[in-house]
Amino acid sequence: MGPRLRKLGLTVHVATSVGWLGAIAAYLALNVVALRGEDVQAVRAAYLMMEPVAWYVVVPLAVASLVTGIVQSLGTSWGLFRHYWVLISLAVTAFATLVLLLHMRDISHLAHLAADPTTDPTALGGDLVHAAGGLVVLLVPLVLNIVKPRGLTSRGQRQQGARQVGRPRSQPAR
Repeated sequence: MGPRLRKLGLTVHVATSVGWLGAIAAYLALNVVALRGEDVQAVRAAYLMMEPVAWYVVVPLAVASLVTGIVQSLGTSWGLFRHYWVLISLAVTAFATLVLLLHMRDISHLAHLAADPTTDPTALGGDLVHAAGGLVVLLVPLVLNIVKPRGLTSRGQRQQGARQVGRPRSQPAR
């Protein structure tokens, strides 16, 4: 990728990743209202809002963060399989996205129960553990992407060795 396209890709990736964290924080706030609220109407409304927030904000940002991260790694010198921190970030992001997608059925189920006027929404139990856990899990790639700890994978070591062997003596190492 050229410098402009790389910067655009990085901007989109950072925006979607930070947006995902923010969307989870909003979802977490709805969970707190659903679990701790004393007003039945507010509790019902919180459960009803969790579903569209999850489907229309959290899921798209999760998928966009995963896809833009892969594109960034493939389009830059970091590479997808060269550095451990990139692989760990990819694995954690893919895991978090998978757990989210598998959990969407439960979120929709809670919203449908809350929509039923005969259901007591204060007895539904919430989704606080998944939301808080997701927020904590996503801090791992955030830290890794900022710190970028050293450590090449075996593939990265082979590629680095091949570059050094094929480089003329007059060129400095990058």
